Amino acid sequence: DHQGDYEKAVDYYEKALEIKIKTLPANHPDLAISYSNIGSVYYNMEEYLKALSFYEKTLRINEKIPLENHSSLATAYNNIGLVYSNMGEYSRALSFYQKALEIEEKVLPANHPDLATSYNNIGLVYSNMEVYSKALTFYEKAFRIYEKTLPANHPLLGTSYNNIASVYVYMRDYSKALSFYEKAVGIREKTLPTNHPDLAASYSNIGSVYVHMGEYWKTLSFYEKDLRIYE
Repeated sequence: DHQGDYEKAVDYYEKALEIKIKTLPANHPDLAISYSNIGSVYYNMEEYLKALSFYEKTLRINEKIPLENHSSLATAYNNIGLVYSNMGEYSRALSFYQKALEIEEKVLPANHPDLATSYNNIGLVYSNMEVYSKALTFYEKAFRIYEKTLPANHPLLGTSYNNIASVYVYMRDYSKALSFYEKAVGIREKTLPTNHPDLAASYSNIGSVYVHMGEYWKTLSFYEKDLRIYE
């Protein structure tokens, strides 16, 4: 039972925090780590307001630490961005993601995976805000990093193709959407077990694009593949 595990984790982290609060100065980096750990458990429990309050405590400490520790500041901004994104507060999420990205672009090598994660996060927020041209730009930036740094059939490339395809669907450019969904399914068929939900999602996505294109006879075979996975 995940809920029980999460509650135990919070209990454990809070006991550790009590000891640290008694023995460490108020802005000690170890306190920031404890607050972040508790925030992450609440985030996984989908208790976003509680997660936010702990992530904000982490941020307040990290903002006071001299700049050699930028990575933990970027992480704090990203965590708060994630919470706001999950709460549907996209403009707030965007502002925190952008603060994180500003730091990461200064301190990380150009093809670092953390940059790709940030580009994807921002792409998703823009997609949810229906600013599709910007969503596409950021998803493509993430894709370019994966393309340079990962093996040809890596699952993250499949996810990246999928993200780009989903934006083309929203933009009603169905032939481009189809071509990216097909690239995603090509990777997933090679790397995932035949009953994997991501593979089912890929078949369903291709089926729905054919519906949009009015090619119903092609739709059926993809929906049947999707159904077979869930049988």
